[in-house]
Amino acid sequence: MPQYVLVYLGGNPPSTPEEGKQHMAKYMEWLSSLGDSAVSPANPLKNTNTVHPDGSVTEGGTTTMSGYTVIRADSMDNALSTAKACPFLDVGGSLEVSELMQMPGNR
Repeated sequence: MPQYVLVYLGGNPPSTPEEGKQHMAKYMEWLSSLGDSAVSPANPLKNTNTVHPDGSVTEGGTTTMSGYTVIRADSMDNALSTAKACPFLDVGGSLEVSELMQMPGNR
């Protein structure tokens, strides 16, 4: 079955600790609903650095990517349906959904 990566972009931090708890509860419920289709759920990113073609390194990223989740789905349409149910959208974030290509020799 194909695998898809859901990339988390943007989003607004909670304005209160209570709001953060409520959002996290909804997010964890959504992750739980994925069951076995969640291959690699909830992978937040931090301390991003960018390596440039000349070898120089700058602190920070060039995108608003803040994390990703990898899921199994029968089709792009099913992966998009899964993404549309993600509570990350409730905090003003967007999700990019891409099918992962299987490279020769990798299983």
